[in-house]
Amino acid sequence: MRQNPSFTLADVTEIRRTIDSNPWATIVSAGEDGLVSSHYAVLLDESRDDLTIVGHVGRPDDLIHGLGERELLVVFQGPHGYVSPGWYGDVQAVPTWNYIAVHLSGVPEILSDDENLAVLDRLVDRFEGRLPEPRRMWERPNDPALVSRLAAGTVGFRLTPTRVVAKRKLSQNKPAETVDTVIAALEGDGPYAQPALAAEMRRARDARPGAGR
Repeated sequence: MRQNPSFTLADVTEIRRTIDSNPWATIVSAGEDGLVSSHYAVLLDESRDDLTIVGHVGRPDDLIHGLGERELLVVFQGPHGYVSPGWYGDVQAVPTWNYIAVHLSGVPEILSDDENLAVLDRLVDRFEGRLPEPRRMWERPNDPALVSRLAAGTVGFRLTPTRVVAKRKLSQNKPAETVDTVIAALEGDGPYAQPALAAEMRRARDARPGAGR
């Protein structure tokens, strides 16, 4: 991901928020037959306050990625959307795309069976916990034998990144009034409405020095 000083995201708290809010990740590695990628839900390691993540892959993805033996690139994609030059007013402009993305790279460590099971349990709780009648991993009609069998088909990992590239391109290089116009368009009912992106732009705008909002 090409970096631009205007859009660099370096705040660990904000990067953690992006990861936590967008846990569906793309995992990429360079295998013997070329690049390979997989898609899994990944969580922050709750025992750490850095950018360490935990997750799992289903077998045989562990072999395909050489899990624990070579570098992984884990990509998190936050809210994103099209920005029309027409939203900038009567000025010279071209279309663009606003977005938030985080790239974490490093060689992961393989989790023990018990650690993997704990991560799987936490993963289920993370998403089922929002439902009025959540189906926890250990609740009926599941039984311990089923859970153990399913867990055995996965390999857990923990990745403490050795390289972090994070970018938040939210029109920070535009005048405040232009940013407000783009936010309004994204919050509207047009074909490119994207309320989640508008919310991130509003957050970034309000954090500007001297924003006064």
